[in-house]
Amino acid sequence: MARLKLTGVDEGLSTMISTKITGADHPEIILEAIQTLFPEFNCGLPKEPRFPTDSNDMIAAENIPLDGFLDALHSQRILDTALDAMSRNLDPSGTMFEISRQALMAGKVAFPLPGETPLGGVVVIEIGGQNLGDWLEAATWHAGRETIPRHIGDELQMEEDGESSTWH
Repeated sequence: MARLKLTGVDEGLSTMISTKITGADHPEIILEAIQTLFPEFNCGLPKEPRFPTDSNDMIAAENIPLDGFLDALHSQRILDTALDAMSRNLDPSGTMFEISRQALMAGKVAFPLPGETPLGGVVVIEIGGQNLGDWLEAATWHAGRETIPRHIGDELQMEEDGESSTWH
């Protein structure tokens, strides 16, 4: 079965990508990192920080296609981890999850554990829309689910500490 290519755009969903720029963060470098997987992310940037600084700015953009992000999940083969991380905060209004900015600089996706802030900060991704759970399952589908089906909140989801559940 061929992979269904989803983007989040024109699929009844809303997306918001955001990150905080604090301290000595360089806005241009952060923008470049985000654009590795979200090339259509564009926004005004705060001024380059000057030492010492206590800057605390937010950059954000709405309705950004998720295709580059989803392609990275598929190429890294982290689809079950992605399903678990992306659905952890799922409720009827949508979901919110974080990815590592440092990993983005390498064109990769890494999901920090809940309550942890990795070196380099995080990018927050918010997705809203009807039947979002079904969309997340479709966006992270892979052929292995024909043998071992996965669903949001099933007994195979990863533990809160990031450990995998055993199923054998």
